[in-house]
Amino acid sequence: MPDARVLVERYVEIRSLLLALDLAGTAVFAISGAAAGVKHRLDVFGVCVLAFVAGNAGGMLRDVLIGAVPPAALTEWRYVAVALLAAVVTFFWHPRLERLRTPILLFDAAGLALFAVSGTQKALAFGLNPFIAALLGMLTGIGGGMLRDVLVREIPTVLREDLYAIAALLGAAVVVGGYMMQFSPAATTAAGAVLCFAIRLVAIRRGWSLPVPR
Repeated sequence: MPDARVLVERYVEIRSLLLALDLAGTAVFAISGAAAGVKHRLDVFGVCVLAFVAGNAGGMLRDVLIGAVPPAALTEWRYVAVALLAAVVTFFWHPRLERLRTPILLFDAAGLALFAVSGTQKALAFGLNPFIAALLGMLTGIGGGMLRDVLVREIPTVLREDLYAIAALLGAAVVVGGYMMQFSPAATTAAGAVLCFAIRLVAIRRGWSLPVPR
């Protein structure tokens, strides 16, 4: 395992990248949470709560597991502001969002991709084993969506037959592979996010799924 100095240097190097990914992931997942709240006809407070939970639960879980406490979402005002802004915009502009074919699924796929790679990068920066870092990246990606679905009394997407967690794991694996081969963190992060997003969209479009009991 790298020594503490190497870990600190790596974290400083990618800190801006992690913040940008986290805020982007928070925004798109918050939109998916707010859209789910609008779909279930929650009031504006309920929509804001669902947006905050969807946008921050995965990252908070990641930070607690790697020992980055208190979680960034509780100490950095921008996470709360981004989630609430996404909630308000979605609440008042949801008729425009409904013009998209599957708005919740699209934003959910984007959030999944962003959080999967950011979770993996942050786990690697904190010195976790690459295999565990990939699993933690997957968990970061699926955490917010799972809690969002539970709060609106739906079976979480990750527990259905859709290729959801698998897409996040493959995106995280790209980040880990780039880390082990000492590629640019920005390049491998972008590649992992694109792969995860593409797999998720193709799975939605073509109906790809894992086997289920007959």
